[in-house]
Amino acid sequence: MFDRTLQAWLRPPLAHVARVLVHLGIGADALTFTGFALGMAAAVSIALGQFLGGLALLLISRLMDGLDGAVARATTPTDRGGFLDITLDFLFYAAIPLAFALHDPTTNALPAAVLLTTFIGTGSSFLAFAIVAAQRKMTSLAFPDKGFYFLGGLTEATETLVAFVAMCVWPAWFAQIAYGFAALCAVTTLLRIGWGYRQFR
Repeated sequence: MFDRTLQAWLRPPLAHVARVLVHLGIGADALTFTGFALGMAAAVSIALGQFLGGLALLLISRLMDGLDGAVARATTPTDRGGFLDITLDFLFYAAIPLAFALHDPTTNALPAAVLLTTFIGTGSSFLAFAIVAAQRKMTSLAFPDKGFYFLGGLTEATETLVAFVAMCVWPAWFAQIAYGFAALCAVTTLLRIGWGYRQFR
């Protein structure tokens, strides 16, 4: 819901850093892999109960995720880069709830499973819409810089990051945060299904 606004704010500083990285010879794919590795390290830290350390790694991981796109736009965006970016992002998003479940299975396993189920809904509806939109040569006016049709919703990357931050800061409230965010993800999935059903009739 807030991705478009946040990206507009962050685009100038990210573009500035991206130019420096390009000058140093650092490519977008390297940043994508680095961000993913940091995200997995964050998940391991959370599973071990190091929540604030996991939070720091998580935030740096998302910074890398923003920079890889900025570097790609400063050079030459590739289909390979777009594919890697979205695939590794989805794996990262799944790893964080799993980490909380591994840390305390008795308390966190069920809410993590519910949240991951709704992540499947948001992710599959997002990608399915993008596939059909590409076949129909549709473009997104809200996210013109993306390599494929970027369908919004109540729970986009910004909201997901806020939920993850809250989980790390208040780990004892993981279940409540997970259930609440899962409800928002379910609404997003239903909205996307409805939007796709109307658009593709």
